[in-house]
Amino acid sequence: MVKSNSRADPEVVAEQARDAVDAVYRSESRRVLATLIRLLGDFDIAEEALHDAFGAALEQWPRDGVPANPRAWLVSTGRFKGIDAIRRRTRFESLPDDIDKRLVTDTDDSVTWNSENIEDDRLRLIFTCCHPALAPDAQVAMTLREVCGLTTEEVAHAFLSSPPTVAQRIVRAKAKIRNARIPYEIPSTPDLPDRLDAVLRVVYLVFNEGYSASSGAALTRHDLSSEAISLGRLLVELLPEPEALGLVALMLLHDSRRAARASPSGELILLNDQDRSLWNRDQIAEGLVLVERALAARQVGPYTIQAAIAAVHANAPDAAATDWAQIVMLYDLLARAEPSPVIELNRAVAVAMRDGPSEGLPLIDAILKRGDLSDYHLAHAARADLCRRLGRIPEARASYQRALSLTAQEPERRFLERRLAVLA
Repeated sequence: MVKSNSRADPEVVAEQARDAVDAVYRSESRRVLATLIRLLGDFDIAEEALHDAFGAALEQWPRDGVPANPRAWLVSTGRFKGIDAIRRRTRFESLPDDIDKRLVTDTDDSVTWNSENIEDDRLRLIFTCCHPALAPDAQVAMTLREVCGLTTEEVAHAFLSSPPTVAQRIVRAKAKIRNARIPYEIPSTPDLPDRLDAVLRVVYLVFNEGYSASSGAALTRHDLSSEAISLGRLLVELLPEPEALGLVALMLLHDSRRAARASPSGELILLNDQDRSLWNRDQIAEGLVLVERALAARQVGPYTIQAAIAAVHANAPDAAATDWAQIVMLYDLLARAEPSPVIELNRAVAVAMRDGPSEGLPLIDAILKRGDLSDYHLAHAARADLCRRLGRIPEARASYQRALSLTAQEPERRFLERRLAVLA
């Protein structure tokens, strides 16, 4: 223990201890929770034990001083609080075998909590929250709630849902984990690629909602994109797989443009019109390093290819200097790695930038004719822009109107309305 100074003002000492508890909660609570879930085998019991442990810290640290290893103190205290809770719940019923073992082993308060084991616990928690047995929306809710520490209300606000709906989603996910006996573990080597893909999808979904909010008054949700980048960095720190590197690079390179993507009044500014002096050069530098590391792997995945495309934009001093030939080539590679209509659309836009709108428009028309992106507002907005550049004004107006009818985000709506006004 780091003992308090007996001659110091008790109120000052108490205030300092409370500040220490708050600081440790911000920095360590998710790590402590991950370990308690492993030790106690239940999300709800572990969360209750976490809060009990911090409650005990608020009582004891002002009196006894802040422990030399706060994290170990909290894990040890939380474990005993959790076991007590299990005893109270089970009453006269016998405890599960694994809990009995925990009562016997690792009960010494001086037990050392290996930092490597605790980091493994965080990785276990991420993979459990993103288990494929859970519904995709439950994976996102569980990850934001348990790994990132967002409140249920914050998760609901992020995805425009109601807190009761999100709470029920989380309750069902926890019940599924418990009833299906989903193991709290890092996947084995053969299963790791598929399971990692699920984790990366969840992180990318969170980032995309932050980078370009699906609806509402704001273009971006910085809190969500920041959480996703933090999650990605954690994954790279714990499991530096090439696609994890690629995803973090992609998020950093996109997020580096955040300050330039909207005017001071909140109006949308397209990539080619952005003031590149506002781009975050530190994020770009970090992203470029990660892209190089990811590209050094033998097999290059979709996130790494998208990051390479973002790197081409980041390296161009201005819009006119963009190497669109290289971007088209990368989209060709991406289309083979992960075929999708949206990638096809992005490639068509790149072709139009390289070869002119008359070359890109037929490619977009073919996609829309198939019906793949008929309800995707960006497809109609892209078609409208190419028609506008070709002087086909009635078609441009019709496509802008269609895009406007499909858009729920206010900055995008205002942008499309301005384009329609110019055409009129």
